[in-house]
Amino acid sequence: MSYLKQYPEIENELVKCMKCGNCQAVCPLYKETKSEGAVARGKVKLAEAVLNGKLECTDELAKIFETCLTCKACAANCPCGVQPDKIVLAARTKLVKERGLPFIKNMIFKGLSNPNLFKTGMAMGAMTQGLFLKANDKGMSPRYPVSGLELRRVLPKLADRPFLSTAPDVNKADNPKKKVAFFTGCTTNFIYPQVGDALLKVMKHNDVEVVIPKEQHCCGVPVLLHGDADTATQMARSHVDIFSNLDVDAIITVCGTCGESFSKHYPELLQDDKTYAEKANKLAEKTYDFAQFLVDVLPIDKEILKTVNKTVTYHVPCHIGRGMNAAQQQIELITSIPGIKYNPLKQPDRCCGGAGSFSLTHYELSYKVLKHKLTDIKASAADMLVTGCGSCRMQLTDGISQEELPQAVRHTVEVLAEAY
Repeated sequence: MSYLKQYPEIENELVKCMKCGNCQAVCPLYKETKSEGAVARGKVKLAEAVLNGKLECTDELAKIFETCLTCKACAANCPCGVQPDKIVLAARTKLVKERGLPFIKNMIFKGLSNPNLFKTGMAMGAMTQGLFLKANDKGMSPRYPVSGLELRRVLPKLADRPFLSTAPDVNKADNPKKKVAFFTGCTTNFIYPQVGDALLKVMKHNDVEVVIPKEQHCCGVPVLLHGDADTATQMARSHVDIFSNLDVDAIITVCGTCGESFSKHYPELLQDDKTYAEKANKLAEKTYDFAQFLVDVLPIDKEILKTVNKTVTYHVPCHIGRGMNAAQQQIELITSIPGIKYNPLKQPDRCCGGAGSFSLTHYELSYKVLKHKLTDIKASAADMLVTGCGSCRMQLTDGISQEELPQAVRHTVEVLAEAY
């Protein structure tokens, strides 16, 4: 269901806002721009006018609502319990319905919602990336200046083969205690297949059978966050169909945004759909970040972990921490590994500024937000930065490379896999 159909719910959120301005203190973008339109309070006031039809849906207004990381820091710190991220999504949806999508976004979203077309496009991208990107000792950098792909930017190489094309459909365990379905997400599938390999290794050592549906595709949240709720709803139905047919104890993810898609967004999008609402809610109930599953559901046998001699620090992805409430479980797994020295960041849950495509559309502003995180990482004196999100990993690697910091960046499950 469209966020617009939830307007009574959104209206309640609007009414709760006292316009106190506490959101200013935690908004990463307000700290950089000092613009009222960048902070939740300003957007709430504008959204009320947009949703009531009192403001024309202009390009300028669309740009204001685009300038949001959806990091949920405002929601987590609101004394009235307002969820400004939902209000922003509702306004974005209204703007798309009134104005339509820009041509390029429309083409991209059509590709994301068509699994075969998306896979073909990514395969072509992997084969031809050398034409547009050049390899260096830090990763890949653009050959030509393009908006969002400045020459100084450091990007990961697309995998030669997607994870889903190489991983078995069923990954057996010798004495299975649980059976789970693995939703890989796009970054694991197309950029960091080693994260998927590490997940399978960890699950095998913990006697968990892993099923990997090959029909899975993009979770749809990137589409939803840009206001195309109709396409996101179609993608939600597709995944409900795929995963509801599996006889598994849980659905596990290695990305907070993907985890939120199953646990929160799909039930919201489909709550008025008689065919899909109940199925979506059942899937939500058994969706876990992999760390939640290994700590709260299984849990793992820590006695069999081998020593990993590293000094690490941990960046909390917004949708892992404030979205899925899985940050503590990730930290528990990291600190349970013998030999690990954990130096926490001063502000571990401060947004890195990546926010998926935000770093493409607003790169300079995104990098200003990132600089605060890089200062914190440098002060940690860690030799490895660990995080639980592929998108954050891309953003952090870019900054660490540009600032010539020494830290390697790894996913939490990769570090855990080293201990087996």
